[in-house]
Amino acid sequence: MTDRVLITGGAGFVGSHLCEHFLGEGYEVECLDNFITGSAANVDHLRADVAFELTEHDITTPYLPAKAPDLVLHFASPASPPQYLANPIHTLKVGSLGAMHALGIAKATGARFVLASTSEIYGDPTVSPQPESYLGNVSTVGPRGVYDEAKRYSEALTMAYHRAHDVDTRIARIFNTYGPRLAPGDGRAIPNFISQALAGEPLTIYGDGSQTRSFCYIDDLVAGIAALIEKGGPDPVNLGNPDERTIAELAQLIIELTGSSSPIERRPLPADDPKVRCPDISRARELLGWSPKVALDEGLERTIDWFRMADPNRVPRGRA
Repeated sequence: MTDRVLITGGAGFVGSHLCEHFLGEGYEVECLDNFITGSAANVDHLRADVAFELTEHDITTPYLPAKAPDLVLHFASPASPPQYLANPIHTLKVGSLGAMHALGIAKATGARFVLASTSEIYGDPTVSPQPESYLGNVSTVGPRGVYDEAKRYSEALTMAYHRAHDVDTRIARIFNTYGPRLAPGDGRAIPNFISQALAGEPLTIYGDGSQTRSFCYIDDLVAGIAALIEKGGPDPVNLGNPDERTIAELAQLIIELTGSSSPIERRPLPADDPKVRCPDISRARELLGWSPKVALDEGLERTIDWFRMADPNRVPRGRA
């Protein structure tokens, strides 16, 4: 019998790549999405596959799949600051009610459950790199709290279902990820900078640009999630690239890779914006045998090529 996977948020950036991965592995895939931030266009190329099913549904309300899955991946949630700040109540609901409904499906069907958590549960960290043992520095009442606390709660709920109901669970703490199918208006640094550079517009940096981030290419993340499903346990695992860069450095690199002459424009730093973000991936290396393979330059070139193809009107310049 063919294994079946249910992916909430399957038409989102990461979710759509996971749909591709599991179809390639011979699974039947049910992609569940309400299209608040996901897009049917992300999975249009999969719809001719008889093993793929796209269902429009908001997982914050109960859902009973027609076919029982062997694997449930809860990846539904606004993920970038503009998205979750525009949808604060929904973000909290998808991290609480949505996680509960997805866990309920896993409990009822005996499926393995995978939660897409986030590096944002660490808040504005006082420890760097951030290991899974670090408990975080999060403002519950700050503007980013709707996302950070939703994910922290969904982790607690996942562990409760594991301990109380013996659900086979995994928690992936996902750090900044990029690649093809990132929406130009996503609001995070890489899609912002690429869109601005290709349009010849100023690259907007918030603050002085000294804050750091670590960027993992989507193929590496998918490989990490697959390894977590196969080899992991209930404890959270960081999945990200420990190659830490400043935002100013990233902006300059994208200007060079696009051949753009765009200037840098500085804007005020948003409230609670983390000053550092870098994963300690020791657990992933030891437990999963996983580490990222795609260098930032290579991943950015692939992503820039996709942005150019997605909008042919952008100037198709190469490296300066």
